[in-house]
Amino acid sequence: MGIDFAGLTSAHMADACIRAGVAVRCVSLRPVVPGTRVSGRVLPARHAGSVDIFLEAIEVHAVPGDVLVVDNGGRLDEACVGDLIALEARAAGLNGIVIWGLHRDTADIKSIGLPVFSLGSIPAGPRSLGDRTDDALQLAKMGEWTVTRADIVVADDDGVLFIPSDVARDIVALADEIRDTEHRQAERIRSGTPLRSQLQFPAYLAARAQDPAFTFRTHLRSISAAIEE
Repeated sequence: MGIDFAGLTSAHMADACIRAGVAVRCVSLRPVVPGTRVSGRVLPARHAGSVDIFLEAIEVHAVPGDVLVVDNGGRLDEACVGDLIALEARAAGLNGIVIWGLHRDTADIKSIGLPVFSLGSIPAGPRSLGDRTDDALQLAKMGEWTVTRADIVVADDDGVLFIPSDVARDIVALADEIRDTEHRQAERIRSGTPLRSQLQFPAYLAARAQDPAFTFRTHLRSISAAIEE
C-alpha cells in the first residue's frame, strides 16, 4: 500500500474526503480492544455460514498488510469470526479484521492482539449454511456501502472508513493539513484564545444578521479557517 496513515484519525480522513468531494463511506464499528487502530487494503469476504470463505480469501487473494473485511449482513444473532480466524489472519500477515456483523471468543481475540472491529459480540456461531454468491470474494457490503479490493480501510475508536485507493494519497495530504490546523487551534484554546475568537465568530454573527443566507462555512472560507469541510 505504501501510504502512511500514522498520526491521522478516521475523523481527519473523513473530513478530508468531504473537502476532496469524495463520498464519506463509513460505518459505526467498534474495536474489540479500545484504542486499536488499523489500516490496509480491503480483502473482502461475504460470509454464508462457513469459515471456508475466509480461508479462501487468505489463501488466494491476501497479501501481507491487507485487512479482512467480512460481510455478514449486519446480523446480530450469530458470530461469524472467532479466535481461529483471527490467528489465521495474523499468521498470514494481515493487519486486522473488520466485520459487518458480530465476533466471538473476545478474550482470546484480545490475547491474540490482531485488531478486530465489529458490531459487537455474541456466544453463538453461524446458525445455518447459505448459498455462496459468485462475488463472495470480490466485494463486501458494509452498511449501505459496497467495498472491493480497490479500496483502503482505516479504522479506530471512531469507527471504520473506506477510501478508494486511487485517491488515498491525496486524501492523506488533505488530512495532514486538517490535523495540523486543528492541533494549532486546540493549542491556542489551551493558551487562552477561544475558538470563537480564532474564527471571528462575532463578525460571522454580524454578517448573518445582515444576510440570513450567509453560512458559517462561507465565513470560514472567507478567513481561510475552514474546519468543517
